[in-house]
Amino acid sequence: MREILERYLTRAGFEVETAADGQAALDAHAKSPPDLIILDLMLPKVDGLEVFRRIRERDPDTPVIMLTARGEETDRVVGLRAGADDYVAKPFSPREIVFRVQAVLRRVRATTNGAVPDAPLIFGDVELHVSAREVKVAGQPVSLTPKEFDLLHFLAANPRQAFDRLRLLEELWDVAYEGDPSTVTVHVRRLRQKIEADPSEPRHLVTVWGAGYRLEP
Repeated sequence: MREILERYLTRAGFEVETAADGQAALDAHAKSPPDLIILDLMLPKVDGLEVFRRIRERDPDTPVIMLTARGEETDRVVGLRAGADDYVAKPFSPREIVFRVQAVLRRVRATTNGAVPDAPLIFGDVELHVSAREVKVAGQPVSLTPKEFDLLHFLAANPRQAFDRLRLLEELWDVAYEGDPSTVTVHVRRLRQKIEADPSEPRHLVTVWGAGYRLEP
């Protein structure tokens, strides 16, 4: 699991250091505190909650995403009450972890910069409220399917960057998904019908010929 997450996070542009057990994690943190920690609760030598407690004693600010094989509500509550910034139960998609890391770091940066952490992504008349998974156009709520929302969120979080259909499939559809890239085309067309004033002449969700799609603020 460490190797898979390291590969996915590295591909997403992060510099990654891994530790095989709780003591190694504590030693690595003491040597070079990271910008974010992904912490498995089920660790040998020193368990994850103890690792978290010791790290928090000397480093109260670094965000932590907890991982656990336990899916019970009590374990999630324990992790979040301990001060974790996010919590993910196994099994999970590596891409989900990448998105969680990006989301937590965005919140941290927004807070550091004095902005509202849950401020909406706004482009033109469109407002994207991430935590509420809500979209408004000209102040009116618009109903999106979960995958339509994920696609719009991904493009809005990476403005002016073009992504081809295969990359979008890889990023947003299930790891085991083997589908026709035209499914992305269908979702883009539906999104345009819902957020664009003139879907035939899109202002925000534009096609980059030969390169895919990008979102223009």
